[in-house]
Amino acid sequence: MRENIKAALLSALVLPGVGQIYRGRKLKGGILVLLVSILLLAVVILLAFALRDFIHAVRLSGNMDAVHSAEILRTWAPAALWLGGAFFCLWLYGVADALLDTGKRGDATEGESPPEGLGGGR
Repeated sequence: MRENIKAALLSALVLPGVGQIYRGRKLKGGILVLLVSILLLAVVILLAFALRDFIHAVRLSGNMDAVHSAEILRTWAPAALWLGGAFFCLWLYGVADALLDTGKRGDATEGESPPEGLGGGR
């Protein structure tokens, strides 16, 4: 299996950014993994707050009816949609970048001399 296909599968099935790390793009992969981790943490926090609202509503009324459930869902739905959209965009970028990146392995190419004026001796 070709290396870019393996990298795309890693980014698609494991976590966006893992394919970039596999291809040697450690900085890009690390940033993607960090962003995805922050989004997933935000989802967990959002779920905790929504669950807190559900539990609070049940304690106040003694039971949970459909109207109260719909109100709570309507409160948290926009944030959930934004987080889901952001995660999907990062996931799609990670897969496409891992699949279409044709650069050499590594963040810096080895064996190249520095540009003129940046450390070149006379």
